[in-house]
Amino acid sequence: MYALIRIRGDVNVRGNIKDTLKMLRLHKVNHCVLLADNPHNAGMIQKVKDYVAFGEISADSLAEVLANRGRLEGDERLTDEYVAENTDYDSIKSFAQSVCDGNATLKDVPKLKPVFRLHPPRKGHAGIKRTVQQGGVLGNHGEDINKLLRKMR
Repeated sequence: MYALIRIRGDVNVRGNIKDTLKMLRLHKVNHCVLLADNPHNAGMIQKVKDYVAFGEISADSLAEVLANRGRLEGDERLTDEYVAENTDYDSIKSFAQSVCDGNATLKDVPKLKPVFRLHPPRKGHAGIKRTVQQGGVLGNHGEDINKLLRKMR
């Protein structure tokens, strides 16, 4: 499962990249979505790699994002009680583990919004015009996306 975080804004973005970002539901900076690892999503990630940070999310990071930034319709917070009442899982942590294993999806929780609105990172970005290999934040972080998500909690 991939986590995508939009880093750069809309100014001077080509139309086809803007459309791909719209299809990925990344309308604003610091928004995060989760995508399954399949060829369709891999192609879209490759197209927008210069505007997003992405990588493999761990179950612990997913549980933290769901607990801190998970919102229901009406802008209510996602809680362990809501997950226990409306799903087969007893807590957010067990649901996050199941999502990372591929046994569940975010749609299993009714009224959960698919986009997570994150804070800007603590201590700032390393640079939004350079890739990770060049010392910036754009592109494939791999397992280190969990560190960026922790900074943006």
